Amino acid sequence: MRYLGFILIFITITSFAQELNCRVIVNAQQVQTTERAIFTEMETEFAQFLNTTKWTNDEFEEEEVISCNLVITISEMPSIGVFKASVQVLSSRPVYGTSYESVVMNFADRDWDFEYVQSQPLRFNENTFTSNITSMLAYYAYMIIGFDYDTFSELGGTPHFQNAFKIVNNAQQTSYQGWQQFNSVRNRYWLVENVQNPQLEPIRKALYNYHRNGLDIMAENREEAEKNILAALTEVQKANRARPRSILTISFMDAKSGELLQVFAEANLATRRQAYNLLNNIDPSRTDDYKSLIE
Repeated sequence: MRYLGFILIFITITSFAQELNCRVIVNAQQVQTTERAIFTEMETEFAQFLNTTKWTNDEFEEEEVISCNLVITISEMPSIGVFKASVQVLSSRPVYGTSYESVVMNFADRDWDFEYVQSQPLRFNENTFTSNITSMLAYYAYMIIGFDYDTFSELGGTPHFQNAFKIVNNAQQTSYQGWQQFNSVRNRYWLVENVQNPQLEPIRKALYNYHRNGLDIMAENREEAEKNILAALTEVQKANRARPRSILTISFMDAKSGELLQVFAEANLATRRQAYNLLNNIDPSRTDDYKSLIE
């Protein structure tokens, strides 16, 4: 079970599920074609691949399944069956004792080229590159699971990030964008490099502190939760000083900036000032938003 130390509601009959409950949305409004059924099929087939593949050796109960979304925006169809797209990846996890879902992963993948024809089977082999569809989907499955596990146990996502890195290595000899370190500083290569980089490990530890010692105890001990979330932000600041504006830092703030404003909106002025100073230092692009904490 991934919920280490997490109090579960036990039921008489236990049913097990796969790890992901992923909704796939394909936006192909920019593509000029009369054959629109292929995009509906993509949604169904991609979601089925993500949700029916067994990604870990752990058993998941229904309430433990990870909620996530992949929004695929197809910008071009250069030829029949060839597509250029961007992908927005979002995942969330529940906050203990509430109905609230906290965003854990928020990442924009801007470079995804793939080939797809209707009724083609989606094949994946973890030891070799078979297609840019299944490699991309499997990569994000492992990244989503890795970040989720990090929120329930310190550095708990490590084996899943290692699996994602294996997929990146398998794709190195291909010509597809997004897998190599030289294409961009904001791609699949650098995201998985960041989660395995010792300089950025404080961000992963911050994810655990933020969720288990922060959000999960907010309802019963708000003051302690705020203190622990501030400590988590201090760790993110430490990592940001070591590697300024890394993609992992950016992704963390993309996921958490709005939530942090809500968390500290009801704090006392001293806590709000401390939160503002940390947030402004880590994420100066949102300074105007963070000013609401001290106004």
